[in-house]
Amino acid sequence: MRTALVYHEEMTAARLLWDDPECEIERPERLTAAVERLQQGGLEQRCLQLAAREASEAELGLVHSPEYVSLLRGTQALSTEELQALSGQYDAVYFHPSTFHCARLAAGAALQLVDAVLTGTAHNGLALVRPPGHHSQRAAANGFCVFNNVAIAARHAQKRHGVRRILIVDWDVHHGQGIQYIFEDDPSVLYFSWHRYEHGRFWPYLRESDADAVGLGPGRGFTVNLPWNQVGMGNADYMAAFLHVLLPVAFEFDPELVIISAGFDSAIGDPEGQMQATPECFAHLTQLLQVLAGGRVCAVLEGGYHLESLSQSVCMVVKALLGDPAPPLLGPMVPQHSALESIQSVRAAQAPHWTSLWQQGSSPTPSLSTCSPERRPSPVSPGGPQCKAAEAQTLAVLSSLLDQLHLCATPPVRTAVALTAPAAALVLPPDVLRQEVSAPREETQAWARLHEALIQDTAFTALGKVLHLLNGILDGQVSSGIATTPAAAPTLEVALRHGLSHGAPRVFCVALGQLDRPPDLADDGRTLWLNIRGKEAAALSTFHVSVPLPGTTGGFLSCILALVLPLAYGFQPDLVLVALGPAHGLQDPQTALLAALLRGPAGGRVLVLVEQESTCQLVGVLARVLHGEPPPSLGPFSTASPDDLQALVHLRGQLEAQWEMLQVAAPSGVP
Repeated sequence: MRTALVYHEEMTAARLLWDDPECEIERPERLTAAVERLQQGGLEQRCLQLAAREASEAELGLVHSPEYVSLLRGTQALSTEELQALSGQYDAVYFHPSTFHCARLAAGAALQLVDAVLTGTAHNGLALVRPPGHHSQRAAANGFCVFNNVAIAARHAQKRHGVRRILIVDWDVHHGQGIQYIFEDDPSVLYFSWHRYEHGRFWPYLRESDADAVGLGPGRGFTVNLPWNQVGMGNADYMAAFLHVLLPVAFEFDPELVIISAGFDSAIGDPEGQMQATPECFAHLTQLLQVLAGGRVCAVLEGGYHLESLSQSVCMVVKALLGDPAPPLLGPMVPQHSALESIQSVRAAQAPHWTSLWQQGSSPTPSLSTCSPERRPSPVSPGGPQCKAAEAQTLAVLSSLLDQLHLCATPPVRTAVALTAPAAALVLPPDVLRQEVSAPREETQAWARLHEALIQDTAFTALGKVLHLLNGILDGQVSSGIATTPAAAPTLEVALRHGLSHGAPRVFCVALGQLDRPPDLADDGRTLWLNIRGKEAAALSTFHVSVPLPGTTGGFLSCILALVLPLAYGFQPDLVLVALGPAHGLQDPQTALLAALLRGPAGGRVLVLVEQESTCQLVGVLARVLHGEPPPSLGPFSTASPDDLQALVHLRGQLEAQWEMLQVAAPSGVP
């Protein structure tokens, strides 16, 4: 995999030449801080570095009027007084003699990135640019934005490369109304934006930023606005928005290219956003987007005005693009009531346009459980900074969180494969480790005594390799692994018990096929057991769930996005075990997608156990996705069956009181 990093130091030339408290936060240090942090972390050196070029005026004309481009060209010769007077004609904009050059470089960087990805020179990448672009309109600068970099890049991808469907994900804290206006009647571009809205009382104060603005004419349903009506939205709120709104629609849309309007004023510490999402959250968001469009993801910098938060968040995105595992999310994964209200409103507005949304119902059925998941301590107090004291507290928390991220080292081996027997036909990425070493015989014998089937020669050999691989994962030497075994059920139980007793306080176990939960396993909240292809949909307890395997693409996606991942992120495991048992029924692309998505919840610590009868092709696909490559496509979207939909609604109704990440609507009667 190659990740492109597009940048040019001349984009730092433009700066504010007069006093303007509104505009002073958009400064050159935004870029230099991000580049320095990438260099310090050794990330710049791992990327394909491309120097940005200027966009031609013809390329700017893909989005902007000739008169507007001519006006901007003329700013190069204006005096400071003339620049200030012209700036005053626009909302939250300043011009500098270098603005035209910098803005052409910013647009050109986005074009270069798209060209590199679509020609195969790079697989994905990030363009570090300023000025930002998503507020800019056809004939108007707006909100620090001069040319609409992402919109120009999208039109270029359509015209030059013939891309038919483009997903634009705008996670900046401000609504990118410029992108919305450009594509609001175009069904070939799906635009998703979440943004601080506060019922229209936050800039840019537009009615069309609300959830019921869904596009115009043939573009209805292809504009998806998720307005945040309170500050203080955090990791759980952002993840819930992706799982319950963006990703279902995106899979149904099936993009050929994903472009991120990557604004980091939506991160903790930023004075504009006043949100609480920590930097590692953006690695998780990026990973989730990489399962779309064959992994062709182009991120283009937009806002972000707290230099440390911005630079750390940029590093998290680049690490995800490079395939590194994302650090575990910090704090309790419980969406706020206001966030659920927003999610509920956007799902209601979009359900007429997207089958995937009305398939994911919820039920008010009370929970049968008596045990609730333990909450991990929150890194921040909810509600966001409201005064100087609270802002100082938030910045202190940010410093502490960044210290924790510095301690979260990437394991030296990203992925290892342990086979029961040599497989010459197995093709692996060159830096995936083929593990031949086993755990000490005494350790293997001690665990093998749990099951008679594990004493047999082949199963015993496989168990030794599984234990050695698992020890590497638990010790931080290996991030993830795949192991084959002739005895999946007993090997899974050993791996589970070994993980719990050797440094994994919480283990999420996904059993696929005829694999029953050990009857004497304590229901103490340390293990969450999910069986896919269970006999029926049943929540036997808060921590023991069974669901039949859905029979369609849409049903499978709904199961993963509306059940499996919310449970996984809500549980916050330290280790994920996935076992493919007899008659598991999954096709290879389904298994690969599941494994790719489960890299997130435990910080990449995933062990997949595969029945020995499975093909070398499946092991190879799993190795590649755990290594950070995109999974193969599931094929055309097909509607979930009524039985699959009923099973999903039934389970959500039983579980969502305990697992708040399952909720897609604000509970009634709760303030």
